[in-house]
Amino acid sequence: MVDSLSLKPEAAAPAHAPAVKRGRGRPQPPRGSLRSRREAWAAHLFLVPWFLGLFLITIGPIVASLYLSFTDYSLLDEAKWVGLDNYVTLFTEDPRFWTSLKVTTIYVVVSVPLQLGFALGLALLLDRGLRGLSFYRSIYYLPSLLGGSVAIAILWRKIFGADGLVNAVLAIFGIQGTSYVNNPDTALGTLILLHVWTFGAPMVIFLAGLRQIPGSYYEAASIDGAGTLQQFKSITLPLLTPIIFFNLVLEVIKSFQSFTQSFIVSNGTGGPTDSTLFYTLYLYTKGFKDYEMGYASALAWVLVIIIAGLTGVNFLASKYWVFYGDSK
Repeated sequence: MVDSLSLKPEAAAPAHAPAVKRGRGRPQPPRGSLRSRREAWAAHLFLVPWFLGLFLITIGPIVASLYLSFTDYSLLDEAKWVGLDNYVTLFTEDPRFWTSLKVTTIYVVVSVPLQLGFALGLALLLDRGLRGLSFYRSIYYLPSLLGGSVAIAILWRKIFGADGLVNAVLAIFGIQGTSYVNNPDTALGTLILLHVWTFGAPMVIFLAGLRQIPGSYYEAASIDGAGTLQQFKSITLPLLTPIIFFNLVLEVIKSFQSFTQSFIVSNGTGGPTDSTLFYTLYLYTKGFKDYEMGYASALAWVLVIIIAGLTGVNFLASKYWVFYGDSK
């Protein structure tokens, strides 16, 4: 017979005892305690600079720009509400708006695929186990850091000028060159080449994506008799489509926002004959040369709508050509 006195129940914990959270780390303070409130105030205090930046530097200017797009505002006089007049004038009475939109569209449509194709090709070469890969990767990334600078734009103007490096090389072969940046037929082409030259950022991203593709896929394809081209078409390209999509979205947005190259090469005019009149350069001209800030704000919001629309189209179309790991 078991001694009933040896089966004593455990003493219950007092009802007023605070609950202690089991696990690693120090116990969490009870909710509503002085320590908990102090930690919450400290967290909010550290978030104050971020919220100030969000409302004063980001949201505030966005709302102000939207309001100014419906006004006649010249920086010198008080803003006057004009409703949709700026937008109506933009689409019906401003030929330079359409010229700038055409030039920018050509620039984006031509330069972005060329840049991504060149970056992908170079990434494929670097992915072959080249010695000193980190060195070459750094060197090739350098143009992306410098491509948007004023110094490189000035250098580009010198290279493609009448007495530039291009004509000096052509003179060796007895070819008489011209000033390519001052020729309406070639000026935009020089800016496209400059954009293609800044291939470093997408190349590094492509290279990272190529390193994530398992080598066993290529070994199995080789055993099945697939050549290099077939492996690229059936393995590399489909598995790299998320990276291609990522680079495409970023470069389209960045290309529509291009400004420095056109401003420096054309001396801020968009010439010759508006052949390099980027949309952002025309926006800058209307706002800070003609002092039509209300009209410039309308231009800015049209650009926002264009970029948002193209980004949305890219995301909608991605389901037809972008393949992820869980895609059927």
